Amino acid sequence: MKKPIPAFVAFIALAVSAPVLFAATQAVEIRRIKGAAASPILAGVAVPANANVLYLSGQVPLVADKTKPADSIDAYGDTKTQAISVFSKIKGLLADQGLTLGDVVKLTVYLVGDPKNGGKLDFKGFSEAYAQFFGTTQQPNIVARTTVQVAALANPGFLIEVEATAATLAPIAAPAPPPAPQPKSAK
Repeated sequence: MKKPIPAFVAFIALAVSAPVLFAATQAVEIRRIKGAAASPILAGVAVPANANVLYLSGQVPLVADKTKPADSIDAYGDTKTQAISVFSKIKGLLADQGLTLGDVVKLTVYLVGDPKNGGKLDFKGFSEAYAQFFGTTQQPNIVARTTVQVAALANPGFLIEVEATAATLAPIAAPAPPPAPQPKSAK
């Protein structure tokens, strides 16, 4: 009489591994869901569970004019100037992780009303800056985005802060370790 145990074990192993084998054959991708035809943003993004996701903290602009007070809008520029600065910072932070702006899937944008614009946010200036980084010939991806006006940011000179979320199916590069401290030489 044959022992049914090995056949039973093989059946169980196949039953347990079949979903894993089937899932491995599926093409898993980050799916960008288009909005209206002329829209510069997506309606949404579907990021699969196996994607590597990077959440960047809110980024604010660098000083554009060091001759102006550090807490003034004049030190950082108008909304468009500040947005270009912020997107450039985000581009650099992504590059440090082996990513590009093409990997960004979501932006949350906080705009402060510009006193020169009657206290209203400068959406036109922001949009012109955004269009230099997203949906271009060099970087055709657009993102899901939320843009809101807020009363103020941490520095009265800031008109913009942007949080970015990037996702990739490739591994995210580990940051380089900090340099080892050098021993102090005895004299």
